[in-house]
Amino acid sequence: MRFIADFHIHSKYSRATSPQMEVKTLSEYAKLKGISLLGTGDFTHHLWLEELKTTLKDSGNGFFEYNGVNFILTAEISSIYSKGGKVRKIHNVIFAPSFDIVNKINSTLSGYGNLASDGRPIIGIDAKDLAELLFTISKDIFLVPGHIWTPWFSLFGSKSGFDSIEECFEEYSKDIYALETGLSSDPGMNWRWSKLDRFSLISNSDSHSPQKIGRESNLFDTDISYKAVIDALKAKDNKRFLSTVEFFPEEGKYHYDGHRNCNIRSSPAETRKNKNICPVCGKPLTVGVMNRVEELADRPEGFIPEGNIPYKRMIPLLEVIADVLGLGTNSKRVDAEYHAIVPRLGTEFEVLTEIREGELLKKTPRKVAKAIINVRNGSVNILPGFDGEYGKIEILKKEDTGEKQLDLF
Repeated sequence: MRFIADFHIHSKYSRATSPQMEVKTLSEYAKLKGISLLGTGDFTHHLWLEELKTTLKDSGNGFFEYNGVNFILTAEISSIYSKGGKVRKIHNVIFAPSFDIVNKINSTLSGYGNLASDGRPIIGIDAKDLAELLFTISKDIFLVPGHIWTPWFSLFGSKSGFDSIEECFEEYSKDIYALETGLSSDPGMNWRWSKLDRFSLISNSDSHSPQKIGRESNLFDTDISYKAVIDALKAKDNKRFLSTVEFFPEEGKYHYDGHRNCNIRSSPAETRKNKNICPVCGKPLTVGVMNRVEELADRPEGFIPEGNIPYKRMIPLLEVIADVLGLGTNSKRVDAEYHAIVPRLGTEFEVLTEIREGELLKKTPRKVAKAIINVRNGSVNILPGFDGEYGKIEILKKEDTGEKQLDLF
């Protein structure tokens, strides 16, 4: 069975998250978007865990159901520790098949930090030791390094990361089967480094609000069970793990180098020219994902390895409509236009990726249709994100913007 999965989100108990990040609202948005499998996020937080236990129905296959949407038990851990003479800040996403195993995970990790402090807790434990603890609890636990390229908190981040999987996880590297590319990179960028060839590259929203779930996601064709999904990822089987849906990586918050406080956005070439120093304040720049990939890559841009899992790029429909209207994504007008299209024409994923151009032009506002078509064709302009700032998108071309108002239904 084909289905879309977004494994990495956060609950209302994480910092800077919407109070709407609760099961009922998440399931409603999952249906609008076309997501069949959603990570719970934050199972280490006792209040969220209690809500999950009392709200979700155990399907008996490692998934949990609410209102027709499947959930998989996940959590993100922030490990901050010293190794190799450097402070490391590594985020890992944990997958578990049952509440019994989650209880054991939480009991063990509570000895290393305050799990109640945040939905994504900080614990003072080496990522290698975290892997050892988890795999001792159960071999069915699945561990995925999160958003592996972001500068401050990731496996390969320029500020606190490592130069190889083995340097971080040591003897447990063999038990790592998948990596999360993050919003600021896509599989094509990761294909440039041959050491990553054996890993499944997954993509998730890391969402802090229900409107943003699915902005990156994964397409599977497997049985509906925890074991089937994890086995497909472990095998990197492109007959079962079919593809990923990606942000345009330039839109991510850390694609380019730069200094947010100085409003300096810097390409890798410009950064090298300036010797990694901000030309405004004279301090080191925050080196972004593109630069870091180039530092470790051993293949040219555009290289496609054998057995790869393909991907397509997408811009969420709310952002498309907001760009057309010249409004923010939280605008009531933007939300009204979104709900006039979805689910009338299908799910958001169907509207963005499957509905034929002729039908789009006939059944959606003309500018919105043109914008969706431009995104499908990759014909968009994006000022790359840097140092925590999202990139700025321009979807419609000048020839697309003749009408002053958005066509209404």
